[in-house]
Amino acid sequence: MTLLLDAAAFIALERNERPMWTRLKASVGLGEPPVTHSGVVGQVWRGSPRQARLATVLAGIDMKPLDRDLGRSAGELLAACGLSDVIDAALARLALDGDEIITSDREDMEILLAATGQHVELLRP
Repeated sequence: MTLLLDAAAFIALERNERPMWTRLKASVGLGEPPVTHSGVVGQVWRGSPRQARLATVLAGIDMKPLDRDLGRSAGELLAACGLSDVIDAALARLALDGDEIITSDREDMEILLAATGQHVELLRP
């Protein structure tokens, strides 16, 4: 089981919300670094010194590139679902059966995951 992080997860960590820190530490403790992609980081990173906590977290994340293959796959998924958020679609494409995604965008993510056929648990941050 892999823990995938959407922007809401990083925002919760940046706000120092204990439940999100507990999930992160549990994932790392199991030897499974959480996964995200570079587009998600673009949604939350602003380069401010106030983001020191976020910078520390990002160092321990398995960050996948939002490259040509993932971008095309995400675009095809969006076309199949009639949605438009490439960041969510790319995260859905990274998920495998049994994974967990931490997101605040449950409605769209449910549609995307249903189209992939993957059985993924959606968690709030």
